[in-house]
Amino acid sequence: MSDINVTQFFKVPQDNESDVEKVLEAVCHAMMEKGYNPQSQIVGYIMSGDPTYITSYKGARSMIMKVERDEILEELMRFYLENKLNR
Repeated sequence: MSDINVTQFFKVPQDNESDVEKVLEAVCHAMMEKGYNPQSQIVGYIMSGDPTYITSYKGARSMIMKVERDEILEELMRFYLENKLNR
């Protein structure tokens, strides 16, 4: 059993970040082309796990389902922190 007073560290493999970034970029472009708001749709998908939040246009739904939702969230947080805190 681990000590609850010690912070646990979670390390994300570096090579997977670029894959997630490519998937998010492709999915966002497909959703924008179909007239959807990618921000709202991706949040809905991350929160619910329901892939129908993502359009099947250009294979976007299949692509995003190949990536774990926690990996998507990690990539979004990495991007946010790099761009907001490292100015």
